[in-house]
Amino acid sequence: MSQDYSSTEMMAIACSRRIKNDDIVFCGTGLPMLAAVTAKMTSAPDCVIFFETGAMDPALLEIPLTVADPRVMYKSSHNGSLADAFSYMQNQQSGSKVLGILSGAQIDIFGNLNSTQIGEYENLSVRLPGSGGACDVATSVGRTFIFMRHETRRFVKQLDYLTSPGWLSGGTSREENGLPGGGPEYVITSLGVLAFEEKTKRMYLTSFYKFTSPGEIQKNTGFELDTSLAKPEKPPTSDELKILRNRVDPLRLILR
Repeated sequence: MSQDYSSTEMMAIACSRRIKNDDIVFCGTGLPMLAAVTAKMTSAPDCVIFFETGAMDPALLEIPLTVADPRVMYKSSHNGSLADAFSYMQNQQSGSKVLGILSGAQIDIFGNLNSTQIGEYENLSVRLPGSGGACDVATSVGRTFIFMRHETRRFVKQLDYLTSPGWLSGGTSREENGLPGGGPEYVITSLGVLAFEEKTKRMYLTSFYKFTSPGEIQKNTGFELDTSLAKPEKPPTSDELKILRNRVDPLRLILR
């Protein structure tokens, strides 16, 4: 790329801009960690970050490598357990305030995710890690963001396996199936940011990065994507990049 930032940095910053100041962020490792901590240091200083291992609102002076890294516990408001974290997330009152950040190997037009397998169940080509806590997050929290590399093999018409429900078959199908959480709000990819139409819940392109275009994004999507509302995503500012590189991940534990 000709610009002075990577697609990983663009993804982390694009996500951080969409985290609200009053969000309670259920955070995993990798890109979600970069995005959440960047938001905490920029546009959403009052957001609360917590981890499935039970650490709530730690200082995060250094970016943790995993959710079990001792750094997630430093100066935390509460150090509990996995059961505490998931109970809080699934609590009817607190759960609606939680933002979960997920990922997967495949996603469809309604934001349903596959992180279990590629190929037919009886004849797998790839066995993936599985749900972990992703299905619990997807079915419980107030809303989710999803990180994806934007490739046709990932953005598919039909999942090989439904691991974590998004908007199911669209419309009111999620509510009709008794899922209490709010479903996906944004999909942040290596090429742009996608959202979901209010009534149909079909995915559409809302913004694209400086180094790509709506046409290229459609070519890398395995289903028809509405790009008519897409606008350029503002490139990272020098302050955002400085904070991400020098304060969030100065040792390049996640950034490369």
